Amino acid sequence: MTPLSTGDPESIGGYTLLGRLGAGGMGVVYLGVSASGRQVAVKLVRGSYAEEEEFRTRFRQEIAAARRVSGAFTAPVVDADPDAERPWMATLYVPGANLAEVVEKEGPLGPGELRALGLGLTEALRDIHRAGLVHRDLKPRNVLMTEDGPRVIDFGISRAADNQSLTTTGRMIGTPPFMSPEQLAAPRDVTPASDVFSLGSLLVFAAVGTGPFDADSPYITGYQVVHGTPDLGGVPEAFLDVVRGCLDKDPAARPDLTDIHRMLRALPESGTAGAAATGTGRSVHPGHRTASGAPATPSASASPPPGAGTGPGRSRRGRMLLTALAAVLALTGLCVGVGVLVSAPDAPAGSGTAGARAASLPDGWRPWRTKLRYDVRGVPLDYDDPGCVAEGSALFCGGTGFTAVRIDAATGRTGWRTGTRPQGARPIGVRDGLVYVYEDPDDRTRRVVALDAATGHRRWQRDISKSEQAVLYDGGLLTLAPDYSSFVAYGPSGKELWRARSLDEYCTPSVLGGAPYALCSEGTEAGQAPVGLMKLGPGSLTERATLPEKSEALGAVDGQPLFLAPQTAKDVYEAGYERPYNALLRVAPDTGRVSRTPLARPLAGAATLVDGVVYFVRSDGLVTAVSADSGRQLWQKVTDVESLSAPAVSRTYGRVYFANRFGRLLALDSRTGAALWRTSALADPGDKAQDHPPSVLLVKDAIVATAGDTAFSRSPDSPS
Repeated sequence: MTPLSTGDPESIGGYTLLGRLGAGGMGVVYLGVSASGRQVAVKLVRGSYAEEEEFRTRFRQEIAAARRVSGAFTAPVVDADPDAERPWMATLYVPGANLAEVVEKEGPLGPGELRALGLGLTEALRDIHRAGLVHRDLKPRNVLMTEDGPRVIDFGISRAADNQSLTTTGRMIGTPPFMSPEQLAAPRDVTPASDVFSLGSLLVFAAVGTGPFDADSPYITGYQVVHGTPDLGGVPEAFLDVVRGCLDKDPAARPDLTDIHRMLRALPESGTAGAAATGTGRSVHPGHRTASGAPATPSASASPPPGAGTGPGRSRRGRMLLTALAAVLALTGLCVGVGVLVSAPDAPAGSGTAGARAASLPDGWRPWRTKLRYDVRGVPLDYDDPGCVAEGSALFCGGTGFTAVRIDAATGRTGWRTGTRPQGARPIGVRDGLVYVYEDPDDRTRRVVALDAATGHRRWQRDISKSEQAVLYDGGLLTLAPDYSSFVAYGPSGKELWRARSLDEYCTPSVLGGAPYALCSEGTEAGQAPVGLMKLGPGSLTERATLPEKSEALGAVDGQPLFLAPQTAKDVYEAGYERPYNALLRVAPDTGRVSRTPLARPLAGAATLVDGVVYFVRSDGLVTAVSADSGRQLWQKVTDVESLSAPAVSRTYGRVYFANRFGRLLALDSRTGAALWRTSALADPGDKAQDHPPSVLLVKDAIVATAGDTAFSRSPDSPS
């Protein structure tokens, strides 16, 4: 510990600071003490991160997750404030040097110490995995060596800073010598088996002083992790089966933590266990190995410090790999990085399928930005779902402080604005010169209002259900009556077209393939029971099919309603939970026959059906495209951009566009999922960015997106 420096705070969150324990890229770690005398390690985030809303969001999620971990071999989070001017968190202070420091100062561990370390780490990972977390950065500096056993620190917490790096620069998550192959290839899609691989690398380091894949550069180290054979020279023979199993390239082939714990317990608590050791139980010259991996013969010259990874075997292997890679790149005429190792910056705009194609933009188009906020007095009413719909070159948007606004898609200029009660609801839709919006004149009444698209004048209004949505279908507007007793369809003039009696259960209007349906289930809320698909028409409500509980309606393919079948219908009340789905269900509208198409593996995330493709978008930025016909996975992309919108697909450019809640735009190749370009976040999307979901749509080829209380437009050829 070092004394506090000038500029350091004297206290944070009620904890008096005694000194500095360390500093890193994310922030400074202080030793603090509470009023009761409990010592804590207080981590204060650097100001540059504190200003990034994306970082704060991730930091808040990680703190919530880390609080679920408790165990004898972890350092739990005891307090935190992610919303402070500079976010901070406090973990239980655990005195002790980290494993890297111990090995550097005292040399590698003896067999008995190695066994105890392995058992402690296995139990720590078991606690972390039981809490639904994957550590992803298990390395010597994240293991504290205490009197009562090892403690794993920074589980999940360091990911907040790493995620920010990925979002903005494309750097890796984790530390290459201790990462798993799948983590290098797809850092967002790792499983607990990734931590098992890291455990194997860490045990080799503890036993020998260097990792099994160490090389002269992180790129070569990463290549070795993915493709190379681990260097296990110097590892005690009794530990080889454990280490080899952990370091299997196939995650499914690695032993689980229970098996590892059993294998380690079967080893003797002390003794040489096959290691070349001195009388103190520590290996001789641990950091200096021959090319074969056997311990080197001691020489009169000084050995490299343990863990330096500069022995002859390491240097030669690194040089050979660099030479081989250079030769391959030269022969192929390519100038690229090793893609599986580091996420290189995305291709520049215009390098995708569009080539030199000129964008078709609204007449007079230019990049623009418009606030969807109009400060008025009124009782707050916020649906937290603003957004826009388009007809021709006009946008019709919902926002804060008004019901709807017309915006010129070419310039961003406001045409008309209507309504005064703060609302935040996206218009229902626009058709044939009418814009359909919601209006809540008081807390008991809800209406659908038809506005003239050119002037904003009210054409007609009808009272509807207070809670259920209204939807446009091919023949009109489908609503649920205020007393929930019947479904009512209205034509463009506001005339009632037909009415059909509802059921004495939970029912909501839906439109699938342009046809009107009702989705009904027993109970008072959606998803409490199997879902009945009901075909609606004048005076009739006819059941077509019964679908599993928690089934999700996607739309229709070739006129057949399409649903997602959940892997589990269990209610999970946990922040960040995304329900997995394992099949597509297609319903024949005439017979009600349900055809089930299994997915290759369960997929989670918000699902959207566009042009025969189902896009699954997870909150962490993982996007998966699946054929709606066959259920076959077309591609999957780790975007490293969180909080993405539903997709907008450009057939002209062969692209899939997304926006995130902070105004960042992302373009993927619709055929391969390759990232074509991404933009920076908006400088100030407004104070609604955390609450309002983002959206993106196309007006001709112009990209229009909403983030927070801001709408903006960019060209597909020069989006930045």
